[in-house]
Amino acid sequence: MNRRTADRVRIAAVLFDRDGTLVEDVPYNGDPDRVRLLPGARRALDLLRAEGIPTGVVSNQSGVGRGLLTDADVRRVNDRVDTLLGGLGTWVYCPHAPGDGCACRKPRPGLVIEAARRLGVAPGDCVVIGDIGADVLAARAAGARSVLVPTAVTLPEEVESAPATAPDLLTAVGRLLARTPGGRP
Repeated sequence: MNRRTADRVRIAAVLFDRDGTLVEDVPYNGDPDRVRLLPGARRALDLLRAEGIPTGVVSNQSGVGRGLLTDADVRRVNDRVDTLLGGLGTWVYCPHAPGDGCACRKPRPGLVIEAARRLGVAPGDCVVIGDIGADVLAARAAGARSVLVPTAVTLPEEVESAPATAPDLLTAVGRLLARTPGGRP
């Protein structure tokens, strides 16, 4: 078996962080009109759909727990993102404030585990793509793999400790597909 074949991995689903990964990060955004896709986001999702790989979103939305947003606000924004991206398989978010001690808030594994369950796949067969260390740590805690796509808010130590990084979302997905049996680079 050559190295290229040995490096191929099974990817049952790709889970994305929302803010700063798929769309511009607008803190506590409850307005669907303020949603702006990041470059390459739609193309990245189209590539995954073309390969039959399910997708989902795992997102901390502490604005709900802080009283700055409602669940309805989050759902409206999520619906707008979903429409712009052509539809994702599942949306899971944590509405809790950081100090609430829930099991779902990233870096804990709850969101990843729940998204995998909803998609009918094992968390260990998922890849989480996000822009901060909490995304990487949530993936690790759930037994999933991760790719960090750094932004201006990503800390240098988060980049250093990430098992995989990519300069942008489209590159991250392209690299994943290049390592997937039957996937195109």
